[in-house]
Amino acid sequence: MTFTAHAASLTASADSSAVADFVRQSLAIADTEVRKLRRDPTELLTRAVQPALWLVIFGEVFTRIRAIPTGNLSYLEFMAPGVLAQSVLFSAIFFGIAVIWERDLGIIHKLLVSPAYRGALVMGKAISAGLRGLTQAVIIYLLALALGIRLQFSVASLLGVVAVVMLGSALFATFSLIVACLVKTRERFMGIGQVLTMPLFFASNAIYPLAIMPRWLQAVARVNPLTYVVDALRGLMIQGGHSALGLGTDFAFQAAVFVLLLTIAARLYPGLVR
Repeated sequence: MTFTAHAASLTASADSSAVADFVRQSLAIADTEVRKLRRDPTELLTRAVQPALWLVIFGEVFTRIRAIPTGNLSYLEFMAPGVLAQSVLFSAIFFGIAVIWERDLGIIHKLLVSPAYRGALVMGKAISAGLRGLTQAVIIYLLALALGIRLQFSVASLLGVVAVVMLGSALFATFSLIVACLVKTRERFMGIGQVLTMPLFFASNAIYPLAIMPRWLQAVARVNPLTYVVDALRGLMIQGGHSALGLGTDFAFQAAVFVLLLTIAARLYPGLVR
């Protein structure tokens, strides 16, 4: 009995040590990525131009004509969470091209010969993508305030938005990494990235509610992770907004997809150098 207890204690200690190593390695990779961003923050500003145009031009026009039913929200208020989700998507979906650059520069080779967990290498990049997403959220919040959009500023709602933005950014960045591992060239990656972004955006509830979509598009939207990002943001971000699918469902779906993509990316990541 004593031997069994001792063995169980050693196993638990080894497991906790492995988890601590995984977390430490992930944060080290994330810190490396964030340092790159601090050296050249212009990317964040350029990524903010398109969402600003959507809010200022598209949102203002459709608010006036009231062509899309949005319940007790103005169209601009309905659209603001969708624009934030779009910004998260667009900044994260091209994350994989940086990995291809790192492979060409030999950085990936150095990482892969290190004792770091492959999953930690992917998780670190996902965390850094989440931090990039938060900077986009700050920009969208400032634009929304300037346009008179009624935002929620309770601690719970702000923490919820942070969680959604980081999880959504990590999800799409990991998906981007998988694409980079499969295509292996910058030219092909850019082509596939351009093809993916618009269908993901328009086949979601970002700029119109699920209820007015044809049934086939509703079916597509319900398996589109961006739909759940938008739905959660709409319930957390806007005064009078609500989550049509339920916040629990939104978070559970995103988390499940992220874990699946993280597992796939960790397996594919070494193949990027071949």
